Amino acid sequence: MNFLYFDPGVGAMIVQAAVAVGAGVLLFSKGVMYKVKSFFGFNKEEEDTYDSIDVEEKDTDKDDKQN
Repeated sequence: MNFLYFDPGVGAMIVQAAVAVGAGVLLFSKGVMYKVKSFFGFNKEEEDTYDSIDVEEKDTDKDDKQN
């Protein structure tokens, strides 16, 4: 009977590979589900929170005339 020797480095490499596979599957499935939902129109429209910070030209002209 042959016994194999696994040092701690091999165990750490196996754990690292398992975590990498799990993260890869999670990120890949998230992207696939986003594409499937957008194809069927189930995605929510997100509001643009920075839309109100646009400066209009009429606002800058008013400040220049007061000086």
